[in-house]
Amino acid sequence: MPCVAYLIMKRPALHHYSTTCLLATLLAFTDAAPSMALEPLEHVLSNGMKVLLVEVPKAPVATVQVWYRVGSRNEVMGRAGLSHMLEHMMFKGTAKYPKGAFSRIIRKNGGIDNAFTGQDFTAYFENLAADRVELALELEADRMQGLILDNNEFTTEREVVKEERRLRSEDDPQGALVEALFAQTFLSHPYHWPVIGWFADLDAMSLDDLQRHYDTFYSPNNATLVVVGDIKADTLLPTIKHLFEPIPKGPSPKQTISAEPDQRGERRIVLKREAQVPSVMMGFRVPNYSSDDAYALGLLESILSDGKSSRLYQSLVHDQKNSLSVGAEYSLLQTDSGLFYFYSLVSPGAKVEAVEDALHREIAKLHNELLSDLELQRAKNQVEASRIFEQDSNFRHAMLLGQLESIGAGWQRADQFLERMRTVTAKDIQRVARQYLTQDNRTVGILIPLPPKEQEASLPSLQQGRP
Repeated sequence: MPCVAYLIMKRPALHHYSTTCLLATLLAFTDAAPSMALEPLEHVLSNGMKVLLVEVPKAPVATVQVWYRVGSRNEVMGRAGLSHMLEHMMFKGTAKYPKGAFSRIIRKNGGIDNAFTGQDFTAYFENLAADRVELALELEADRMQGLILDNNEFTTEREVVKEERRLRSEDDPQGALVEALFAQTFLSHPYHWPVIGWFADLDAMSLDDLQRHYDTFYSPNNATLVVVGDIKADTLLPTIKHLFEPIPKGPSPKQTISAEPDQRGERRIVLKREAQVPSVMMGFRVPNYSSDDAYALGLLESILSDGKSSRLYQSLVHDQKNSLSVGAEYSLLQTDSGLFYFYSLVSPGAKVEAVEDALHREIAKLHNELLSDLELQRAKNQVEASRIFEQDSNFRHAMLLGQLESIGAGWQRADQFLERMRTVTAKDIQRVARQYLTQDNRTVGILIPLPPKEQEASLPSLQQGRP
């Protein structure tokens, strides 16, 4: 079985889940089609599945990706982690291809396969030689309707997921603090819980829960198929129709998402657990791609956090030397409004209060001083350079298209990003900083290191996942 990753949000660079997880970032958004030559052929099958095919003949390889519009956002309290658990179970086999056969066949044909779950989507992919694309399509079509859910396999895999949670959250201080920050920021909206779920919810999960989730969300009309690489779209489309159109259209998933009420004052959380150094995180609720403010916020992230010349690094690491690492994180590619947050790993001997004050001062500068033309242009150049540098990746191009479709933005928005980003002014940056980076919209998370014996006493409450 491939290494299955789950994707929740951007996190400090020293503590990431996998290289796949890093794609839900602004840089992934900027990895757009560089010209109209890479515009996809779009087709909607009779059962409602959208197909996007992009011809890139420069090398005899391709990526096949199936994106389902379901993630932790589509779960309910008490069953957090259901989408990620089902992602694991999708590799347990069908009547035609039993357990282990899927990945074994892909590897035998020189390819790799994997999957990832996010707050808004679950995606599966195969990267392989272009002449083997039809094989990947057949395998994906088979498990879209023929998955066998076995209770023994579920019981075993649930323990695997619980161990994954221990490694990624329980034993990762920064991962635990990110979870706590989101749980404290989103009190009603399902962004409250982590993609991997809480221990109590994993224990309460049943095979019937998984079956209902699969039957509700794993249907062609809730999926997008993306193929990018050395293909002929007109030739491949009949094959796709042959494989996927016999799959019956499923129900149109409907879910009432609890609206997050306005935050009316600062919230704070202190997490005490075993760690080498303290950490500080500071989150602010902000809009997603649907707001024009998202483009200014994306550039602001670059200004604050992109490289050693960034404001936060120069101030807290280079000058004040109170942080080992520092940055700001924001992803505009989300279905609903999300979080813009700062993080710092506090230097040994430095005070948490001094780091928090330093972050406040950097925010105050944004409120009170306009960026210079040079600093703003440098940030725009960095974002555009990243797009140009990464535009040759079939995988990242497909990733962008699939994510845009899954969050409801539409793949056409990819070509709009740089144009809209170029219009952002220094006054726009100041305006969004004043509007969103405010005390009443702020949630602060502090990690206080404990010696091992105190951590052991604190662990049971953390495992319940209710910071």
